[in-house]
Amino acid sequence: MKARTVTVRDKMQRGYRYTLTEPAGRNFDPEFQPQLTPKEMLKLGVFGGKYMTDTRKEFPETWFAGAKLAKDKRDPELNFFGVHASQPLSVWRQKGWIYEDDPRGWFQWYCRYYMGRRLPDEDRRQIRRWRLIQRHVTQVKRNCEPGELTCRKRQRQALLHWAYDSRKI
Repeated sequence: MKARTVTVRDKMQRGYRYTLTEPAGRNFDPEFQPQLTPKEMLKLGVFGGKYMTDTRKEFPETWFAGAKLAKDKRDPELNFFGVHASQPLSVWRQKGWIYEDDPRGWFQWYCRYYMGRRLPDEDRRQIRRWRLIQRHVTQVKRNCEPGELTCRKRQRQALLHWAYDSRKI
């Protein structure tokens, strides 16, 4: 694959550049096996529909076909489980979860990783964070009947935000 450089121009980044070195959706770290693609996540409804509304030029147009996106402010009803399940960006910053190249957090990292960007140190850090979310899968399995989607809706929605398909638990 020929490397391609992407220049970002959105509300949170102007002129940030990164290089895609892997084919989209392929050659993931063996420790990272997300169950949902960014396109699937956007279509299901994540982050109250507000997370990626100004990044459409950076990612494939097909990701936004059928995506549940808010027109104005975040709308938890757009989330698959219809509940708010996110921490504010200020909390993410305070806890040190934000990497300067991805000011929107984990999902932005995942979208760029999915597209083929590789940043070895940051990739390891984010994959480790993704793996730690597995504890929520365990809690849903322990406390809910299989397929009971009304059980632990906030936890299930949070799992969707991390590319775990909580509908299948």
